[in-house]
Amino acid sequence: MSATYLRQRMPFRQRALLLRRPAPVSFFSRAYLRSIAPFLVMALIMGLSACTSYLDVSPTESIADNQTIVDQKSASTAVNGVYSALSNSGYYGTSFQSIGYLGSGDIQWTGTQSQVQEFITHNVRADNATISTVWSSIYVTINRANHVLAKVPGVADPLLTQARRDQYLGEAYFLRALAYFDLARTFGGVPLITQPTLKATDNQGIARATQAETYAQVLRDLDAAEPLLPNPATVQPTDRYRATRKTVWALKARLYLYQGNWAQAESYATRLVADNANYQLLAPFNSFFANNVRGTAESVFEIFYNGTTEPNTHRGNWQPTSNGGTRQWAPNAGLVSVLTTAPNNTPNGRSTLIAAVGGTTWYGNLYYRNPGSDPSYVFRIAELYLIRAEARAQQNNLAGALADLNAVRTRAGLANSPATTQPDILLAIENERRLEFALEPHRWFDLARTGRATAVFKDPLNNAAPLPAFRLLLPVPISQLQVDAALKQNPGY
Repeated sequence: MSATYLRQRMPFRQRALLLRRPAPVSFFSRAYLRSIAPFLVMALIMGLSACTSYLDVSPTESIADNQTIVDQKSASTAVNGVYSALSNSGYYGTSFQSIGYLGSGDIQWTGTQSQVQEFITHNVRADNATISTVWSSIYVTINRANHVLAKVPGVADPLLTQARRDQYLGEAYFLRALAYFDLARTFGGVPLITQPTLKATDNQGIARATQAETYAQVLRDLDAAEPLLPNPATVQPTDRYRATRKTVWALKARLYLYQGNWAQAESYATRLVADNANYQLLAPFNSFFANNVRGTAESVFEIFYNGTTEPNTHRGNWQPTSNGGTRQWAPNAGLVSVLTTAPNNTPNGRSTLIAAVGGTTWYGNLYYRNPGSDPSYVFRIAELYLIRAEARAQQNNLAGALADLNAVRTRAGLANSPATTQPDILLAIENERRLEFALEPHRWFDLARTGRATAVFKDPLNNAAPLPAFRLLLPVPISQLQVDAALKQNPGY
């Protein structure tokens, strides 16, 4: 397939992001500005090169907000900038996702940096570099969304039709919702910033909301996004790289699952599971990622990387040196054993998530493309099946729960689950999620949201005791606490 053909077939966002231009430095979030305060000069230099493709204007040290989003073109570029922040290595590019799988109990650290080992041992410190990067990167995403939401409604340009304006605003609401959701499940409640940050003192002194209040903000943004985004009945083909009403439903299903609102979780998951024309559990299992595919019917929402100007840096951490990586982390012996023995070692099944050099040096192989153009998978239809399975089991609809669970198992080449009771079915779903998303950012968050992490893992300071409940949330980065007295640390840290 030719490169020209692929470019012609790329969704709009992908094509636009192939042409990236440096952004002005005036659009950092309050939290980001907090975190860089001790090293402001260095951070500004790095920011000029890192925060690309936000606004289609010439790079300057500072630029007034009224000169940025002024017409349809600059509005479109600003929306692309929100997606660019989402895809950044500090967010879905690597760092945020690594929290979800490094803490799973299935990954080993092969390097020397103790800050990565902290996630594996569940002894994360407030000065951990990864959590500081994640916090700052997510707030950059939020701030870019805030600029779109503040400026696009006032743009007067005949090319910015009402349908296009609504789409841009809906996308910004959805992406802000996803960002706050990720902050809340990682740190608990966070400062809720819904207006653009222009300078370091903006929004300073705002205390953290509670986790419940942060989730409420997520729901408000999703409710705002839903009517603005394209109607799935009128958008063909389904866009798997931009927010649509379907991605709103997917995040609502996940949000309600985290909140224990089982009926709503089931309802929103059903909207996607029932859409067989657009979403399918592809068989065999590796059909959604093998052979350089992207945007398959398995995907609800994934992030595009071209591998050059916008690489997915995941592959370098997983792949061995013989494949041009560093293998900074790798599947541990327990996961290797589970995936390489019956019943999981079916041809093209879940065992293809891992591979070995010389039959002994195992590495993760979900991210394998060179250069790093692998997608980051935000929502797959398998998750919606398992969300509905768990929600149904919690409502004592055991037959329905097993039907969804077994659909995922069948696609993976496995026999139906032997579970029959509600506790056994819930545990089976938990274990299915562990293997289905073995190298995706789910396992730690699953065990944290259900509280099961305290039973699965030990206290890092006392191996005879269970993991303390306070460790289900990570500490607020010390870099944030040092520059804003209104922020308070999570208990226990």
